[in-house]
Amino acid sequence: MRTAVRDAEFSAFMRASSPSLLRTAWLLTADAEAAQELVQAALVKTYVAWPRVRTEEAVAYARRILVNERTDAWRRRTREAPAPDAGLPETGRSDPALARIEVRDELVHLLQLLPQRQPAAVVLRHYHDLSEAQTAEAMGISVGAVKSATSRGLATLRAALATNRTAEGSRS
Repeated sequence: MRTAVRDAEFSAFMRASSPSLLRTAWLLTADAEAAQELVQAALVKTYVAWPRVRTEEAVAYARRILVNERTDAWRRRTREAPAPDAGLPETGRSDPALARIEVRDELVHLLQLLPQRQPAAVVLRHYHDLSEAQTAEAMGISVGAVKSATSRGLATLRAALATNRTAEGSRS
């Protein structure tokens, strides 16, 4: 009977938190399939630890696993820039919704170019709106390291976006 209660609790948690975890994973990986695999790995580890973490902190625990799994994957591979999808036709920029999507996609791809801790710090601080202390806890690093990683990550993103805008202007 205890297993049935545990499974029911975890199923409810999984239904409620999976969309948010998937968005975070996608922002960290820029790949839908990799994001789904990352979420599955995080949910499996959360399920194993469920008797300890089945409180309000379960989402934070799962998010930390997600970040750790992504960091581990990053360490295993060399950094590689995601290739632009050559099969997509070039589109005009007259539609404001399309322009927002293009900027979002560009930011997600640029996040992949940042060094190890910076993408996670930027996503947790500015997408999930976590405090510096919450981000530090989720990443398992100090508050000072969060401040540094966030600052450097944002500076790199701003510079890359400015460079891309300049390059786009010269092509027009």
